[in-house]
Amino acid sequence: MDEKQIKKDILRYTKNSLSSGLTYLAILFNVLFFVNIYRSDVGNYYYTWLTGVSIIYNLLFMLTAFLCSEGVKKYHFGYSVTLLVIGALQYVRIFVIPKKASQAVINIGGVEEAVMKASQYRSAVAFLIVSGCLCIIAGVIGMIKSSSLKSYEAELAKNR
Repeated sequence: MDEKQIKKDILRYTKNSLSSGLTYLAILFNVLFFVNIYRSDVGNYYYTWLTGVSIIYNLLFMLTAFLCSEGVKKYHFGYSVTLLVIGALQYVRIFVIPKKASQAVINIGGVEEAVMKASQYRSAVAFLIVSGCLCIIAGVIGMIKSSSLKSYEAELAKNR
């Protein structure tokens, strides 16, 4: 057995903890985004149906990402694909609440006030970008490792 085959054989007995760990970090950055957005309460700007949908999406994202983290541990290819999708959706989210809130101005007691300051917008966008990147990287690694393991197991079955 050469070194390449040994690495493939090790996959049969270990979990994909790298993809799983990256997914947990993506969840953490999503939580940081969530806290960043909703810790600021400017007037009644955030009291809309869009905010409700965003909160539900945050919960669904975290549940889906956690489920995927468990699935990629066991080298299930479908969970890796799901990570790519939810990672891409994190980028789409930049153009929903953060973008709209950064451009919005609300009148509070006769004073015009920005709903989201530039620094808060930058950090919200950064959290979503990092979360999306981590999901995509975890998905790609999961796809590579699960494909490698599947082809190795097929090779072993053929040689029996």
